[in-house]
Amino acid sequence: MGGGDIRESFLNELAPVKTIGDLEQLRVRYLGKKGILTAELKKLGGLPPEERRSAGALLNETKIFVEAELAARKEELKELDLREKFASQAIDVTLPGKYTPPGRTHPIIRVMREATSIFVAMGFSVEEGPEVELDYYNFEALNIPKEHPAREMQDTFYVSPDIVLRTHTSPVQVRVMQRKKPPVKFIAPGKVYRCDADISHTPMFHQIEGFMVADDISFSHLKAVLESFLHRIFSPDVPVRFRPSYFPFTEPSAEVDIGCIFCKGTGCRTCKGTGWIEILGAGMVHPHVLQMVGYDARIYSGFAFGIGMERIAMLKYSIDDIRLFFENDLRFLGQF
Repeated sequence: MGGGDIRESFLNELAPVKTIGDLEQLRVRYLGKKGILTAELKKLGGLPPEERRSAGALLNETKIFVEAELAARKEELKELDLREKFASQAIDVTLPGKYTPPGRTHPIIRVMREATSIFVAMGFSVEEGPEVELDYYNFEALNIPKEHPAREMQDTFYVSPDIVLRTHTSPVQVRVMQRKKPPVKFIAPGKVYRCDADISHTPMFHQIEGFMVADDISFSHLKAVLESFLHRIFSPDVPVRFRPSYFPFTEPSAEVDIGCIFCKGTGCRTCKGTGWIEILGAGMVHPHVLQMVGYDARIYSGFAFGIGMERIAMLKYSIDDIRLFFENDLRFLGQF
């Protein structure tokens, strides 16, 4: 087959090619190891010298022509494919848009942010600590040694004998005191874990730990801070009372109640007829806790308190089941 015949045959086969795959098959048919042009070039060795020169030149020209035509068609097919892709993905900007309803801030996050802003306005800084905590920080450094009965109050999740999921955000106070010298004044918001679940308890919930130590702190400072916070988060006229209580890491300790915001103190199912609702625990930092981090308890004193954010949100938004916060029901979350 001469160079002219090969060129004509090639052009006839090239014309109907519509895909890159078909084009590659055509390239192999003419230029592959067993291709038509390759076979013709191999035959040149059997021709007389005078014929070999002219035949070789013609076949080389044909090969260059075939390669050029293949390259040109390949670019055409790529451009065609790109246009078809753009056409299939085209967006009609004249069509009406699809409405995507906006998200809502979770009520727990709303309350956490509001509470944090109140304390920051009072001059408290914000500190954080690990949720997977050493037993030492979660218990021992807080005056709760091994075999102490208060450990049973915590319903602790143990990762190992010496590692727990923190049962409160109080370990943060120890870590901060190890890094900083008095005075210190901060809050520690975050998740905590206890093995408990019913309409008012969940295995994971949120707390804000408040902490302040200096050389002139008294219970009156604690009382002023908490009353100011509760009046800001609920209402300026909500009554607040302190009751003696026990916590191993504070002495004296107190439970803090607010007047029932549902019955206004007359007695109802929510407050169990007492007119009061327990809202948080607090007290003066135990001298043993100060001594564990090297603070001189003869010079420094301070207070600490822990606030459950779910409890605040339930009262603030009149929610009667804590599990609603974690069910991801859009009907519930959409109300906020």
